[in-house]
Amino acid sequence: MITKKDIEKIFSELLSQIKNKKMRDMTVQVWVDGCKDGGWKTVKELEKMPFTLLTDTHGVNFVEHTKAVTKGAMELAKAQLDIYKKMPYKIDMDRLIVGGLLHDVGKLLETTPDGKGGYKKSKTGACLRHPISGTVMAKMAGFSDEVANTIACHAREGEGAPQVIETVFIHQADFATFNPLVMKNNGKLI
Repeated sequence: MITKKDIEKIFSELLSQIKNKKMRDMTVQVWVDGCKDGGWKTVKELEKMPFTLLTDTHGVNFVEHTKAVTKGAMELAKAQLDIYKKMPYKIDMDRLIVGGLLHDVGKLLETTPDGKGGYKKSKTGACLRHPISGTVMAKMAGFSDEVANTIACHAREGEGAPQVIETVFIHQADFATFNPLVMKNNGKLI
């Protein structure tokens, strides 16, 4: 069973940057619950899970992807905070970090081992894409609508929908980690 301590260890660097303790604890609990509900029993299982089933990930796993997206979104926000003389909008860094850590948490329910050393969509995944299941998980844990927006709208489900600024950064960081692999696999990455 994956515990609170396991999740805190995996994401310690990022979790330590969330100032609001309640949000930090809720983030960890959503991960623990997702692991339990998705049938993930060990950290090693999580570290073997690819972050997507849509393309060859070349060994990039779900945990690495989650960290890369979160850090990437943070750096996009920090670049603007550091360079813009006058910020045209407020960025909530706690919401940004939490959203980054939870943006794909629904994949814990969407993905399952296929019994042959690979992975496939689970029954839940066939019914609900991860932005929807992840949003439900976050709302059940007590997160705000704004945090829910970072999960619900980070992928194609958010196209054309109103978004909090943190969702914009998470979306950009997410696709910056996904698109190069698709391009590589299609022979279009120069």
